[in-house]
Amino acid sequence: MLMPSRTKYRKQHKGRIKGKATKGNTLVYGDYGLISDSKAKITGRQIEAARITINRYLKRGGNLTIRIFPHKPITKRPAEVRMGKGKGPVEWYAAPVKEGIVIYELGGVTEEQAREAFRRASHKLPVKTKFIKKESDASSAQVS
Repeated sequence: MLMPSRTKYRKQHKGRIKGKATKGNTLVYGDYGLISDSKAKITGRQIEAARITINRYLKRGGNLTIRIFPHKPITKRPAEVRMGKGKGPVEWYAAPVKEGIVIYELGGVTEEQAREAFRRASHKLPVKTKFIKKESDASSAQVS
């Protein structure tokens, strides 16, 4: 499961995911990408489940790059515990994802293979997603 090896502080505030992504919204490593179309916190388990789905479909062919990392600790109190007494322990780590952020990138496969792999992976994620591909003449990505 994905999680940071160490953090400066054990617990963080909840925060809000606002606006659209201005960074991490273009393809860098591959020819095809999966971008988020909504906001959510994606857990390390969900990222890993989608990665396994992509690799199984492609039979470990192509180059898969994960562009997000779960660095935000999510805490939870045990069931049936009274109010107060501080914040609960860290249960898992999540990646806050804005609209338009590239989640995965694929290279070295055909467009049909990439579309189907990303379609299967999107079922594992809590966000709506779009398939994008790199334009041949410019470095910006085209949404289709």
